[in-house]
Amino acid sequence: MLDRRSFLLGSAAALAMVPAGTEAAGSLPRGGVRQVDAAGLSRPIEIIDDPYGIPHIRARSIPDAFFGQGYVVARDRLFQIDLAHRRELGRLAEAFGPDFARHDATAHLFHYRGDLDAELARIPADILASAKAYVAGINARIDEVLADPALLPLEYSILGVRPLRWDLRDLVLARGVQGGSVEDEVRRARLAGMGLLDFDAVMAPLRPASTLRVPEGLDAAAVSDADLGVLRGGGLPFGSIIPVPDAANPGAAERANAGSNAWTIAPARSATGRPILANDPHLGIGGFGPRHVAHLSAPGLDVIGAGSPGLPGIMQGHTDRFAFGRTNFHIDQEDLFILELDPADPERYRHAGGWKRFERTEISIPVRGGAPVTSVLRHSVHGPVVSHDPARRRATALAAIELQPGASGAFSMIAINLARDWTGLRRAFRFHPSPTNFHYADVDGNHGWQVIGFVPMRRKGDGLMPVPGDGRYDWTGMRDFRALPSAYNPAAGWFASANQNNLPANWPRDRIPAFSFRDPYRYERIAEVLRAQPQHSLGDSVALQHDTLSTPARQLIALLPARGSAGAQPAIAMLRGWDARMDGGSGAAALYQILWRELGDRMLAAIVPDRARALVDEIAPSVLLGLLAMPDARLGADPAAARDALFDAALAAAWATAVGRLGPDPATWRWAALHQVRIAHPLSRLPAIAAAFPAIEGEGSGGDSYTVMARWLRDAPNWQTSGGASYLQVIDVGAWDNSLMLNLPGQSNDPRSPHYRDQYLPWTGGKLQPMLFSRAAVDAQAAGRTLLRPARRR
Repeated sequence: MLDRRSFLLGSAAALAMVPAGTEAAGSLPRGGVRQVDAAGLSRPIEIIDDPYGIPHIRARSIPDAFFGQGYVVARDRLFQIDLAHRRELGRLAEAFGPDFARHDATAHLFHYRGDLDAELARIPADILASAKAYVAGINARIDEVLADPALLPLEYSILGVRPLRWDLRDLVLARGVQGGSVEDEVRRARLAGMGLLDFDAVMAPLRPASTLRVPEGLDAAAVSDADLGVLRGGGLPFGSIIPVPDAANPGAAERANAGSNAWTIAPARSATGRPILANDPHLGIGGFGPRHVAHLSAPGLDVIGAGSPGLPGIMQGHTDRFAFGRTNFHIDQEDLFILELDPADPERYRHAGGWKRFERTEISIPVRGGAPVTSVLRHSVHGPVVSHDPARRRATALAAIELQPGASGAFSMIAINLARDWTGLRRAFRFHPSPTNFHYADVDGNHGWQVIGFVPMRRKGDGLMPVPGDGRYDWTGMRDFRALPSAYNPAAGWFASANQNNLPANWPRDRIPAFSFRDPYRYERIAEVLRAQPQHSLGDSVALQHDTLSTPARQLIALLPARGSAGAQPAIAMLRGWDARMDGGSGAAALYQILWRELGDRMLAAIVPDRARALVDEIAPSVLLGLLAMPDARLGADPAAARDALFDAALAAAWATAVGRLGPDPATWRWAALHQVRIAHPLSRLPAIAAAFPAIEGEGSGGDSYTVMARWLRDAPNWQTSGGASYLQVIDVGAWDNSLMLNLPGQSNDPRSPHYRDQYLPWTGGKLQPMLFSRAAVDAQAAGRTLLRPARRR
């Protein structure tokens, strides 16, 4: 059996065994060519690494180019993709012991249960061949490091494990179901059961505006967190030894902030006379980098940009014909169904006027050093059963788009990368189930936007609360992107999205895909800037990506009282003269953030009943600012007096906290001193991992959750940066070598590599780097070369 103490402490001896000067992931010998024999490759490919750690893959066929992408992502990020792969496949316990068996059972519960061969048969042959080659490229790197253990990433010797080989079928088996929206459903039902449903709008106002109603047949008072079953805790539980999530498994805080910015500029409004496309996806910051950049070229393919490690293809970037970017759109793709169990047989549930039997599967989970663990999985007609409670005659099942036939997104980026124009992209969009604002700009001067993703068709209901699973609310099918909005060469000459509600004003009520769109602050600021720039440049896009003007701060400054108590007056004076910019060097920005948290906590305590505080633990910015501007009866018999007292107390407390945290001299205060950017290995709670993978830290950042330069705040008591735009790109469409990018903290996860943290300081400094593309530009700055040759068959 794996010794728990040894696992937790790691092995210093294992570290000592790593030879000095071992080839690190992402580092290549200067001069000369490193040659590797690779099984699964049809013809030789060349990989040129540039000074920024970007691999430029030159192949003679499109599948071989994707083979190269699989190889380089495994070269730079092997443990990251391997750990995520094990997690999704439910194969952690066989490597790490019995603590992980429960998670493995949950992972198996969310595997696709249909015909995998039929799923693969849906995919065009050229796309399927590219995906198969990507998997073979990952396996080729695994073969290489297993043949020479000195090449293994350090985690493997510390943890005493070896990487899993990949299989194409795994891409359609494990689909990464999150279950985040059903947590919102349960919260609303619980508030309704208390008679406090109106308080949900304090935390999460519906956008577009709508009225919450308890679904017919739902006993809201009976709904509890227990109904979330294995979904409790945010996403899939990861286990007791490795509690830190990474970017592939966002927690509640990340889901609440998740978003991105993107805009396209038409030639008529561009200083270059060509379109410009800018994009900065917002993801978690603090663990593994969520993007890996690569350049794939072959006859019929030339694409560069950022991909998700472990997923074939490029998500944001450009081909030789068009640039593309993406932000989160909002489609409610999950529902929780409440099932009534048969009192005579808890393996049956009421549905369609009778009793239906669960599909019941018994699985055996291999466990390192111990006996296999047996687990029972149940599925209803709706989907996986996440909670089964015979004592209460109750079960819950999750319906999720990801688990529907044809809804694997594993092939969507390949399809998009192979497209040559807008028409070809619209054919590719049918393979893309996740909700996305897709931005486009091409060398012919066109730019466009299309919402893509699959929308569930419900027999009844709006998806905002759990519903009875008796058949009345079942899903009846899916709509694809053709039922969603788009624009092509819009008259304004620019188009932007920032996760705001961008449904057209006349959009049919019965086709609203979600009510969870984000606050419009980032979009409004982007629109304000773009409208004022008739000749927008690449530099303007870089500046806008780093814009720190806070609309909530600007509104709060306007609401400051004319005078305050002795404790509050210094804060009033400092904030009144502030420009509302969340700059890292601003002391007023630091004070504002402390004040904002104070105001939110105090307002929640004032207006939310104690019995609902565990459910309503945040206040939406628009709600907080609205109550400060126009206090109402929720603040008591004299709302204005209560508001004034609350505001004054918060100002005084914020000033005292700032003095305590930042020192007695306000002239020395800096927002960046609180808003630090620290990146550590997700397993750094293990001492040997922490020792082998030094944290990347020492710099702070401006921005917050509501500035265009999105930099989310970690929960109290800290203000550390927890997420934001870790990858940024600004594309000069057609003059590709002028394009710019950043990828925090670097391309490699190996601390021996020069690309482990080489983009950390440029990122904190807001200095984008060249995105080399042309053969001449890449060759002129080549930092290393690798030749992959087909391995000889024995």
